[in-house]
Amino acid sequence: MDELNDKRQKMIEAARMYYQLDYNQEEIAKQLGVSRPTVSRFLQQAKLSGIVQIRIVDPVADQQERVELLERKYGLKKAIVAPIPKYEDRIVKSFLGEAAADYLLELVKDGDSIAVTWGTTLYEVALKLRSKHVKGVSVVQLNGGVSHSEINTYAYEIAQLFGNAFHTNPYHLHLPAIVDHAIVRRTIEADRHVRNILNRGKDANIALVTVGSPTPDSVLMAANYFTPEDVEMIRSRGVGDICSRVIDINGNLCSSELNERTIGIELDELRHKETSILVAGGPSKIDAVLGALRGKYVNTLITDYITAQHLLEA
Repeated sequence: MDELNDKRQKMIEAARMYYQLDYNQEEIAKQLGVSRPTVSRFLQQAKLSGIVQIRIVDPVADQQERVELLERKYGLKKAIVAPIPKYEDRIVKSFLGEAAADYLLELVKDGDSIAVTWGTTLYEVALKLRSKHVKGVSVVQLNGGVSHSEINTYAYEIAQLFGNAFHTNPYHLHLPAIVDHAIVRRTIEADRHVRNILNRGKDANIALVTVGSPTPDSVLMAANYFTPEDVEMIRSRGVGDICSRVIDINGNLCSSELNERTIGIELDELRHKETSILVAGGPSKIDAVLGALRGKYVNTLITDYITAQHLLEA
């Protein structure tokens, strides 16, 4: 019995040295005082008896499983989880921009109408768009983007770059995203030229949006749209914004009064698009993405691996 236990212990030690400490079989044989063929038999027996269990992880299969789980959990038509080499905001946006640009190149066909919002993530998408020769495509801005500060929302550049890629002149909405009073918004939207562009955004069959988070470096926060009272409310109840409309973790609008002052597509209209694509990721955006998905405002998600994992665990 002692001899059997000694043999078993040597087999375990051989397996530990080979698989955990990276010793080769010759080194193990010297350490244990056995022959090299004996070490080989030890390793084989260790696998057959279950002492050593080898698991092969296929990154492609793992990625595909994560995509399918996301689609099922949030009722999405499509999810894309982009590989990100380094989890930094600038790098995340760049790689998400590339993934979204590639997807749009496949998606857009003759006669499509593409509505876009603005911000640094969508600017990355716009920069990476490649030209596609399609007929009768239109591009329209979904919501106001003129800033009250020196911050650049990239609203004009995004629409222009999209227009260039799909060989069309875009419809710009040269207005702020949020005004001080609801009556001002209603007056602006009563103008027939403004109403025409808003209707084009409402009728577009493809919408491309992102989410913002209520952090000091947020483009929406830095654009100086909000009163101090607005900021206090957003930080206490909001997790982010979609099309400049502030939502909570469950996707509900945080303030009907603030919503009445916001120029652009209503979130319920976004919800009914044929294809509504959310491009967003990174640590500061997780709650905002979750709110947008829970509100069912989009049916397509392009995000990164870590954000996807958080969404599956939520």
